[in-house]
Amino acid sequence: MSFWAEIVGQPAAVEALSRAAEQDGAPAHAWLITGPPGSGRSNLAYRFAAALIAREEADRDRVYAQVRGRTHPDFAALTTQAAVIRIDSAREIVTTAHYSPSEGRYRVIVIEDADRMTEHTSNVLLKAIEEPPERTIWVLCAPSEADLLPTIRSRTRSVRLVTPSVADVARLLAERDGIEPQLAERAARLAQSHIGMARRLASDPEAMDRRERSITGALGATTLGDAMAVAASLVAIAQADADALTEQLDAGERADAMRNLGLAPGAAIPPKLRSQVKALEEDQERRRKRSLRDGIDRILTDLLSLYRDVLLTTLGAVGQGADEAPAAAGATLPQLVNAESGAAIRDLAERWNPEQALAVVSATEEARGRLARAITPGLVLEALFARIVMADNRVLSS
Repeated sequence: MSFWAEIVGQPAAVEALSRAAEQDGAPAHAWLITGPPGSGRSNLAYRFAAALIAREEADRDRVYAQVRGRTHPDFAALTTQAAVIRIDSAREIVTTAHYSPSEGRYRVIVIEDADRMTEHTSNVLLKAIEEPPERTIWVLCAPSEADLLPTIRSRTRSVRLVTPSVADVARLLAERDGIEPQLAERAARLAQSHIGMARRLASDPEAMDRRERSITGALGATTLGDAMAVAASLVAIAQADADALTEQLDAGERADAMRNLGLAPGAAIPPKLRSQVKALEEDQERRRKRSLRDGIDRILTDLLSLYRDVLLTTLGAVGQGADEAPAAAGATLPQLVNAESGAAIRDLAERWNPEQALAVVSATEEARGRLARAITPGLVLEALFARIVMADNRVLSS
């Protein structure tokens, strides 16, 4: 596979960044990579960083391995497990921008969650970007340009990513991870082309099972009692998913930290190193709290795909398979995301009219907005399902 092969469905972005990394003259000093969740923003940023740092094209893979491991002396990254990036963290990484590259062509600093900077934190970064050192390049990642201050946007070169196709993501899973093609297609489709989630669904049977239980529970909610029970079960599913994910990540990070500190697994931590281990544990605790909300948001995203499937079915706007006749010249009807639940979706579509289905879709989108405003996840889900079960009675409120 070529150096950029894992960046799927983004030919324009890859061409722009590849060309910039190969320039003999200095590339732009600050870049902004935007795109929907799962489109590969961070992966592309890290690949771009390695291409900028490497002195020879043959060295890119080696440098990339160091960049991913955060061990290359000419690379730094700022991310967060909390809701916002702390201003102290931003100040700390800004000071490293003035270091000259020691091995590579450039020093590269990646900010993965640039949309999580407050205005004060953004202003710290702005000053660094306004007066960049000659051999330092900033790479920011965010869902959209609107998530950053206009003053920062105006000082960066923007690269926009798109949602890759299901076929592209499935092909990546098959070629890179050795996933069986049929499972790869299913995982990519259910993940709605979110690369990280697709890989997890394809490689972790428990993650796939938790998603199936979420969809089955939602489809079975027909009374207010059902609604409250389903809301509680989805919180439990999200908690189990978050625990499984963070447990795996925590163990790997702790092992890496112990190794980097020169300590054997299970060894006692010397007093002078305890502050570093404590900082890691605090980051992991913040991630545990954030992971539950992220898990609830993922469930809401899955439910949104379900109710959109219902809406399209009420409108007669979905195909039944690969042999579906064209809806118009050169076009085919979209397929169900949740094709495995097709019978239940069609049953629900017979009970709802398009207005009801659209109202449920809107209610689910509103629930995601409430979750983003830090409303208790359980209350968000209870309110959502209370509104959904009312759809059968045609009294869904706006």
